[in-house]
Amino acid sequence: MTIAHSKVTAQGQISVPAEVRRKLGIGPGSVLEWEEQGEMVIVRRAGRFSSQEIHQALFAGKAPAFRSVAAMKEGVRRYTRKRHARH
Repeated sequence: MTIAHSKVTAQGQISVPAEVRRKLGIGPGSVLEWEEQGEMVIVRRAGRFSSQEIHQALFAGKAPAFRSVAAMKEGVRRYTRKRHARH
């Protein structure tokens, strides 16, 4: 289903139609990503990744080690102390 049309200028620029800008939540300075999928090109606002995509990028085929909430909180505490320690 076609939402809108854009023309390409001689300089290779396009205007993003108002309806598309509203749907993507973009404005001046927004960055768009272009992804090729077979015969299609997908355009989306940069930084929009699902939690599943982030998980796959971080753990690439392996399940993360189980950690309790207390262990995670302790890790955050250690990291914060180390990061903000006076050198």
